[in-house]
Amino acid sequence: MKLPPNWPAWLSPEHIAKLPAKFAGQFSRFPDDFRLPIPERVRKAMPIFVRTTTFKLALLYSLMIAAFSGALLAYLYYSTVYYIRVESERRITVEFEQLANAYYTGGMERLSQSVFERMTLSGSPFYYYLEDTSGRKIAGHFPRLPDEPPESGTKTVYFDFELPQTDGTKVLRPAAGRIVRLVDNGGALMVAFDTAQQTVIVDRIQSAILVAAPVALILSLFGGVLITRGAARRAEELAKTAEAVIGGELSRRVPVRGTGDEFDRLAQRINAMLDQIGKLVEASQNTGNAIAHDLRSPLTRLRNRLEIALSRPMSEEDANTTLGETVEEVDRVLDTFNAILRLARLDAGTEGLRVRMDLSEVAEELAELFDPACEEAGLKFRSQITRNQLVLGDRELIGQAISNLIDNAIKYTPEGGSISLSVSRGPEAMIDLTVLDTGPGIPADERPKVIERFHRMDSARTQPGSGLGLSLVQSVADLHGGELVLADGVGPKDCPGLKATLRLPRA
Repeated sequence: MKLPPNWPAWLSPEHIAKLPAKFAGQFSRFPDDFRLPIPERVRKAMPIFVRTTTFKLALLYSLMIAAFSGALLAYLYYSTVYYIRVESERRITVEFEQLANAYYTGGMERLSQSVFERMTLSGSPFYYYLEDTSGRKIAGHFPRLPDEPPESGTKTVYFDFELPQTDGTKVLRPAAGRIVRLVDNGGALMVAFDTAQQTVIVDRIQSAILVAAPVALILSLFGGVLITRGAARRAEELAKTAEAVIGGELSRRVPVRGTGDEFDRLAQRINAMLDQIGKLVEASQNTGNAIAHDLRSPLTRLRNRLEIALSRPMSEEDANTTLGETVEEVDRVLDTFNAILRLARLDAGTEGLRVRMDLSEVAEELAELFDPACEEAGLKFRSQITRNQLVLGDRELIGQAISNLIDNAIKYTPEGGSISLSVSRGPEAMIDLTVLDTGPGIPADERPKVIERFHRMDSARTQPGSGLGLSLVQSVADLHGGELVLADGVGPKDCPGLKATLRLPRA
């Protein structure tokens, strides 16, 4: 189809067909690390949210939306105008076919009659012009042809003509016509179509595009900036919280707005991490005091014993007794430091090789080992162990945790009491290893504290120990994805006993 002279070149079918390849070539040369050449001074002067990644992404998406909107408007414009042009061409073609039929059946006389008849039809959008071989007008709406007829075939022309009105005035109207040379007698026929209505439609589409394109661009950019500012504020809250924690405000937390979005989930994770860091820092701050408090007594006794030994002559028997007691005190100090080192390795994840193992076998071995110790302390000991309770864990570490639980029970259960060890299936694919005693138990408000390092209840200060036993059990449980559950036993209210359950995942 031939386009009119004022048709935009960038909307021609040939140009549009080249656009995908042209754009593909441009984008293929786009570097991955493309950055706008913005001077550093200008970059620092820009607002913070403008320099964020979220703003850059929002700007990119806004430009993409704007480009898509522009392409969509251009496509609508081109397809609408193209449809109008094609429809006009189709109607002119139908009109030519009917006039050609009249010409071939009745010659020039029948063609002239058919043109006159069509000129008299009211409401017809077509205009005609017929001339003979000498170029003289036979019939038609125009005084002459707008262009010379072709030697053969048809010729499409676009022109303006004056249309008389009922009040005697004339209005200039645009038209598109087709001229054909009559082969037999050399005359010419033109059928034209009034394109004023089409021009109005095209002008309105152009006006709509000129208004909609800037509005779409502005709205997309505004929406991108609006969304980015919210995301930038949340990111800034994270940054300020991190700066405050670095500055020593360990109680500072990231605000959680309750929206449930990714920023809220990230804030919850960061707050949980900060809580854990706070606990570790608090524990580390208290470790020195706790070590000094717990080691002061054995070291003082050790010094006094050695000082007494040096101040007077000693028999061989007294010297052996003093050296034996000294070795015991040193062993207790070494046990404390060994427990500290083992806890540090557990927290660092450098200790523990987990394999598939039978927890019931380990429990049976320890039951046989501690039965004589309970009998010596005047305690009754019984075990109820379900066989084939498989877990994925480190045999040595789990054995150490069970030993700590039984040792604590022996230490704090008065003479005549009882201790029981059981292994059974727990809830939700877990295995419960429970040590139950008839001692004084642990109050509910103290249970979260006793698993902290070096924390000892006042009543426990009279007993030997370092306050690391339950801490090690808790670390072993964490390492194996389990938990340590402390609860009251089955005794009376004034002496309920303690039920300590090491709960591990079933293999």
